[in-house]
Amino acid sequence: MRIRLKTKWNKQEREVSLEDTVSVLAFNAWKIGMQALLEIEKQNFQVDTQLQRVAIIEEIMAFLVHVLDRISYEALNEADRGQLIASFALKLADHVQDNARDFAGAGDYRNPFINKLNARMENYAEDGWTSIEQEPAFSMSLNFGNFIAAALGPRDQQWVLDYIQRVLMPEILKTYKSVLGRLGFLAPRAA
Repeated sequence: MRIRLKTKWNKQEREVSLEDTVSVLAFNAWKIGMQALLEIEKQNFQVDTQLQRVAIIEEIMAFLVHVLDRISYEALNEADRGQLIASFALKLADHVQDNARDFAGAGDYRNPFINKLNARMENYAEDGWTSIEQEPAFSMSLNFGNFIAAALGPRDQQWVLDYIQRVLMPEILKTYKSVLGRLGFLAPRAA
């Protein structure tokens, strides 16, 4: 997955605020989601409507929010982590609102996304996570694949799971972890 990431600020000497960090995270997360959607469509999986596309991106965004929560668990105190995750989720909800409105017209798309995000955070909280590699365990990747499959057309729901777990999720994580590393959420790995 090759996309250009935005992780630098114009004025390097200034202190970077939570709002700036969340904006960069949300911008890059949305780009990662769009690229993943394109990869799904390139593989000719059934995506028939714009709202289906938004639903797939929502699932990817929910997964990325949870990954950030897991990664920041050891790096931040409870209050800072909560503020980061909540701000990130609300910024992504703004992206969902703007994009879904463009496709489907006026309406509230933000609150359903936040409800979905809360449900996914509960689902993923039950799943394993490897702290050393900062990677989801099989149960989380299976859940992620099933959530994406449910958003696709019925033709491909049984076939997409393997592709999501083996190909797409590792690519999403690699790109996302690059963003998180550049923003200081992940320590560089020892060679």
